Amino acid sequence: MNFITSLPWWVYLVLIIVTIILRDILQKRHTIVHNFPLIGHIRYLLESIGPELRQYIVANNREELPFNRRQRSWVYASSKKENHYQGFGTDQDIHEAGYIFIKPALMPLKTDPNESFDKPCPSAKIMGAHREKPYRPKSIINISAMSYGSLSAAAVSALNQGANQFGCYHNTGEGGLSPYHKFGSDVCFHFGTGYFGVRDHDGNFDLDKMVALVKANPNIKMIEVKLSQGAKPGKGGVLPGSKITKELAEIRHVKVGEAVLSPASHSAFSNIPELVDFVETIAKHTGLPVGIKAAVGKLEMWEELAIMMKDTGFGPDFITIDGGEGGTGAAPPSFADHVSLPWVYAFSSVYKVFQRYGLTQRITFIGSGKLGMPESAIMALSMGVDIINVAREALMSIGCIQAQVCHTNRCPTGIATNNKWLEAGLDPALKSVRFANYMKNLTKEIMEITHACGYEHPSQFNMDDIDVSMGDNAHTAPLRLAYGYQKDEVVMAKD
Repeated sequence: MNFITSLPWWVYLVLIIVTIILRDILQKRHTIVHNFPLIGHIRYLLESIGPELRQYIVANNREELPFNRRQRSWVYASSKKENHYQGFGTDQDIHEAGYIFIKPALMPLKTDPNESFDKPCPSAKIMGAHREKPYRPKSIINISAMSYGSLSAAAVSALNQGANQFGCYHNTGEGGLSPYHKFGSDVCFHFGTGYFGVRDHDGNFDLDKMVALVKANPNIKMIEVKLSQGAKPGKGGVLPGSKITKELAEIRHVKVGEAVLSPASHSAFSNIPELVDFVETIAKHTGLPVGIKAAVGKLEMWEELAIMMKDTGFGPDFITIDGGEGGTGAAPPSFADHVSLPWVYAFSSVYKVFQRYGLTQRITFIGSGKLGMPESAIMALSMGVDIINVAREALMSIGCIQAQVCHTNRCPTGIATNNKWLEAGLDPALKSVRFANYMKNLTKEIMEITHACGYEHPSQFNMDDIDVSMGDNAHTAPLRLAYGYQKDEVVMAKD
């Protein structure tokens, strides 16, 4: 024993290294480690921290996706009320295809120099004006669908408290209405094929539960039926039983510890007439505006929906178009990368369908898909969007670092996880203020650009106000020519 304890430290180090080398050679799981013992571990280490190395060291300010460093920095600075200006000109390649140019007026709109523009800008339209309880959103920028369960309780609480501070609505996502959605903000109750929170024992839609939910929660101002989402349109999902806690089971109306399937399609309807009937039934019994959310691919059913709405006067009060770029929801790469149209093509295609049938003033159009930056928001508004929903940008304002591990339950910022240790690092009281700050700065810059272009309200933008670079020698073209339509003039609602 004395001999062993008297050995120098380097002998122990050599023994450990030899042990690792022998283990590496004898194991058969990893070829690289077997063929290059000890050294092979460095390869896996570098692979594991590769995203972080690229994010902070290798990629330039404008290179990384989904959000580059400059975009993330703007959100972070805005949320912390830090300096988010830049000097010495743009570092963008302003000649690249798809680059947008917002055209200012020679004479900007005269405004009161003492007026603050960091407050909510109300929607130009009233949702469901013919419904029993019509709703005019207080803000043109709101929180997109992200459910409790996919986000932590602390994250949902921070967003809802921040929404209440700023004055925007909060979309519940399809996980049901949780206690963390009840800090005072207006709420859009959103559900999908799983009917969480409004389902019966067999997983089918329960109208009585919907009516009771709305009656018990007057903060619910609108209802959204999800047909599909940009991350994985046409694909269902499974919520593992290990994630179904007692609280989640009560909120979603499922059984504790039992895996829950969200089918790819709805059981309550299977065609356009049945969808319209479903929407009208919910609206009749709740009195609220009811809309639909979908990613976009084939247009035949959109055409059918528009024709039916034109002929009958029935149908959704609002339509949310989700971009195929994906979002906070986890999805197979094939779906996230290739299934459904990117937002700009998706929205323009659907808008033109409803424009042909004279329905654009009747419907409130909502855009969702990387629109939480001032310039992208302005572009969307000029194309016919009335309201913008933000998801990932909202998460960045409360601390998301784009680690892209939302699907692993290992979110380092405590946002997309139910790990209590990680979640404990997110302080809702602090982060709610940061979200509200982000919304104030986003709205302020949208309004300042609006006034620079000679308008009073962002809904007044049209497609000739934005040019898009066509690449090569095609120079630039107005959005009107690039996408083949002109947005209809919006009639401002009266208070």
